[in-house]
Parts: sequence; C-alpha cells; structure tokens
Amino acid sequence: MTMTLRVEATATSGGLVLRPWLADDAEAVIEAYRDPEIARWTTTAMETSKDALRWLERQWEGGETGKRLSFAVCEARLGGGYGKLLCNISLKWNEEGREVGQVGYWTMAHARGQGVAPRALEALSGWAFDAFAGDGLRRLELLHQVDNLASCRVAEKTGYRLDRILPAYPPRYPRDGHVHVRDAD
Repeated sequence: MTMTLRVEATATSGGLVLRPWLADDAEAVIEAYRDPEIARWTTTAMETSKDALRWLERQWEGGETGKRLSFAVCEARLGGGYGKLLCNISLKWNEEGREVGQVGYWTMAHARGQGVAPRALEALSGWAFDAFAGDGLRRLELLHQVDNLASCRVAEKTGYRLDRILPAYPPRYPRDGHVHVRDAD
C-alpha cells in the first residue's frame, strides 16, 4: 500500500508530509541511527549504505505485504513537494489480524522539540482508524521503554493512555516497557 498523508501547518510549525521511503533516503537513515538518542532505544545497527538499504527494503516489503506501513515524515514544501527528513513513523499488525495495530516512531535530532512526532502520530492514528475500520481496527498500541520520557510525552499528547507495564525481555528489551493504547472512537 503506497500513499502519502499531509499534515497542515500550524501557527508555530510548518506542514508535514508522511510519504513512502525512497532509496535516496539511505544517508538520512544512517544519520538517524548514528544519533546516540535513537541508538539508545533501538537494536538495529546502521553503519553503511548496505545496512540502510536493507532497512529500507524491510519497509518496502512491509508495505507490499500490508504487515507494516512505514512512512518518512518530511517538511512540506509549497507546491506539494517535501523537504528534509524529520521522522520515521510506522503501523504494524500482529499475527492475529487487524483488530489491534502497533505504532512506532523515531525523530531526527534536528526535528526534536518541534512537535513533529505528536503531529505525525496524530495523522497516522486518525488515518489508520478510518482506513482500517472495515478490517475491525479497534485499538492502537504504542510501546516504549519506561525511561523513554520523550516517547511517554508523545503518547500522552496524542491521546494514548498508559495501559500497562511490560516486563523486560533481555537482550532485545533490557528494561521494562510502557504500553500506551488509543481506542477507536
């Protein structure tokens, strides 16, 4: 499923475009994963163009199968184009169907503190509930490690309530986690 979502500008920040990932995004993906703040919360090593292309291929494959819809969040440009990469945001499904989806994201260092992640998450969440209502989507979950306070704030800003604590599952999940949920209206 290939699509683009647009988020209107606000009084304090510009518009956003949620678009499919492109091969030209490889260097920006490497830059993102080299950021100590992103590396702190992920388990994916990203050092070379080959690593980035493998990551991009997983995003494209997820879109083709419909199991994971991943978007590059960029600055919106006048005339319909897009600018600099700001964020990654995704929606994935568990094996049981499409009643419950899981959202995730990371934000580039230069875009933090500007409301990019909450605005992108709000757009993705609203779109998902509309687009997959016929498939029975009733809940979206957002997971993060308990000490990721920025993700906790994004969840709260976008109406995801804290539902439960997940116990750590080392080595992939070394710390306990929060599960935030947002139900369909």
